[in-house]
Amino acid sequence: MASRSADARPLSTALVGTWELVTREDHTSTGERRVDPTLGADPIALLIYDGAGHFSAQFMKRNRDDVVATPTVTASNNTQAEGGYDAYFGSYSVDDARSTVTQTLHGSISPANVGQVLRREMHVDGQELTIRLETTAFDGEPVIRTLKWRRVG
Repeated sequence: MASRSADARPLSTALVGTWELVTREDHTSTGERRVDPTLGADPIALLIYDGAGHFSAQFMKRNRDDVVATPTVTASNNTQAEGGYDAYFGSYSVDDARSTVTQTLHGSISPANVGQVLRREMHVDGQELTIRLETTAFDGEPVIRTLKWRRVG
């Protein structure tokens, strides 16, 4: 079933806009919360999807005074932050039937991320966007990451 917003638009239409991060949390299969040391427990972020299939994302650790060195373990199905900051952009396509968005990274703060293809489960409900993905924590442990966003434009 396609993801629908409060006004019954398909995800491909409802997703277009500018989104500000509300929360970003990782949980293990047993429900334990894991905090990503590169971005911290409460990062700030902005996510933009335009109507022509382009997107841009920026994440920053709220307090970069205590930035953690980039871990040597690369997270699966995710990008790599550098110095408490993560930024990337590219193209995207939406599968309304599966409520998924596939992003192809054309540029990134981390050169290793360029060319990555990332698939995300997304749902828009009115002015709120929820993204869920399977990835790994900084220590390689599998986690489910849930990001909640608020429309700001």
